[in-house]
Formats: sequence, C-alpha cells, structure tokens
Amino acid sequence: MAKFLVTGGAGFIGSTFCDSALAQGHQVLCFDNFETGDEFFLNDAKKTQAFSFVKGDIREFDTLKDTFQKFKPDWVVHFAANADVRRGLERPRRDLDYNTIGTWNVVESARLSGCQNVMFSSTGSAYGEPKVFPTPETCPCPEQTSLYGASKSAGEGIISAYCHGYNLNAVVFRFVSILGPRYTHGHVFDFIQKLRKNKNELEVLGNGKQLKSYLHISDLMRGLWVLINLNPKGYNVYNIGHDDALTVDRSISYIIDELKLKPELKYTGGERGWIGDSPRIQLECSKLKKLGWGTEYSLEQGVRDTVRYLIKNEFLLDRA
Repeated sequence: MAKFLVTGGAGFIGSTFCDSALAQGHQVLCFDNFETGDEFFLNDAKKTQAFSFVKGDIREFDTLKDTFQKFKPDWVVHFAANADVRRGLERPRRDLDYNTIGTWNVVESARLSGCQNVMFSSTGSAYGEPKVFPTPETCPCPEQTSLYGASKSAGEGIISAYCHGYNLNAVVFRFVSILGPRYTHGHVFDFIQKLRKNKNELEVLGNGKQLKSYLHISDLMRGLWVLINLNPKGYNVYNIGHDDALTVDRSISYIIDELKLKPELKYTGGERGWIGDSPRIQLECSKLKKLGWGTEYSLEQGVRDTVRYLIKNEFLLDRA
C-alpha cells in the first residue's frame, strides 16, 4: 500500500484518481480548495477510512508544506491547476499563480517532506502549434500561443530541475482533453450550456474544422497506473491521447444527436476559436503504448458518454 497526496483531488480527473487509488487499497489525501472541484465527487471516497481531506490552495505554500509534513506521502499526484485556457488573457496572472508558482509549491513541499515521487498533469498545449502530427514527446516546443501552455511548460521545467538537483522521480503526462463522467468544463459542457439557453441555434467558435483529439477518463486512469506501477526513476515525459481526432463539427453532431436537437450552427469564423486555440491537437503515444497501454473508448463513445453523464447530472450545468 502506498500513500498518495492528490492536489486538485475534488476535480474531474483528481477525484477519479482518488477513487481509483482507494479501490486498489492505497491511502489517499485529497488537497483541494473547491474552486473548480466539487465535494459531490468525493462522496464515495469519504466512505473509506483510507481517505482524508484537507481544504487548501496550492498557492498557499505554508498550508501545503504542513500537509505534506503531516501526511508523508510516497507520491504526490499534481492535478490542481487553472485550466481555463480560453479566458487566460482576461486574467493573465492566474495561470502563473496556479500552474507555475503553484507547481513549485508542490514540488518544494514534496522535497521537504521526503516525498521522492511526483506525477504532474501537463498538457498537449505545451507543444504550442507544432508542425509534426501526431506530435511526439521529442517534438521541439516552439513559441507558446496560450498562457496556459506557457505556464504548464514552466511547471515542467521546474519539476525537471528538481529531478536533476534533488534526485526526485517524476512522471509528466501531456494530456489531450479528457472526457467522461465528472466532466465539468470544455467544449461538450459549453455546447450543452448554450443549447439549454437556445435549442434552435448554436454558436461555434472558429469554423468548426479544428481537429482535436480527446481521451476517455477510464483510458487516462489506466495510463497513469501503468507508470506508477513501473515506479520510474528520474524525469519522464509521456504523451497520452487517442490515435484518432475529431473535427469540432463532428463532435457537435454526436452532442446534438444525444440531445435530440437540430440547431442551426452559427460560426464565428477563422481556424481558431480564440487566441491560443491550436487548430490541431493530436499526440503520438507510442512511447506509452510500448509499456502495454492502449485505448478502449472511441472518440465518439467518449463524447456521447460525457453528454449522457451531464444530462443525468444537470445540477452540474446549473452551477456553472
């Protein structure tokens, strides 16, 4: 049995990881400020004696450091972040505070507590707008086009330096967008919100031809555990995503089919929905596949599963 401290553990991905770790007999401490996480997602975890919770913010170093010192984790799994990519330019300090400084707070707290193992949820946006598709881990990271991607890249750099300077072990996953149960932000959520307000018309940012890859939360969890169970040493970077990609229009077709609607689509134009919206995201994942991992959900299944979950749990839409 290992001890996992999970930052952002009440969020979509973090709470799913907490449940997964508890189901395997591990001890879990969830650290979250409930800004984007939801206590509802912890209902099952709270029934387990191996679970504990600390309400805290990764921007507050002393609280984080004290939590690490008391819990003494074997692993820190760092999901806490500002993930609002589209509105990054409206609050430019937010990505820095959460994704860069917050990440330093996490790894420094880990070091001081004696925790040697770090898992970090990075992003495919770290590649900026690459020229190579599918994009491998060895692809140079060119100019950053979003503050989110830039802040996550800086977080990766901090972790890498700690691995070399303090002999920490780290696994950095560069995710595509994740879909499935407990999903609370992203294109599926946004489109359903718009259609709740007007079922006859749907605004689409960009031209609808942006090509995106996604991954179901269940496939993601299996990928994370492949690396944890291998107990890798040093600094390690892995892409995790789906071989396939969908246009925004294709994704919309699955969403409106599940909702049984036929809205008129209104496009804002251009190949990007907003500044920093990469027109194509598709990662090359053979490095992780060689370790035995692979996807089980198609992209269509991922989108449809997400829509069904949100329809069943409309209170999440009401809170937004």
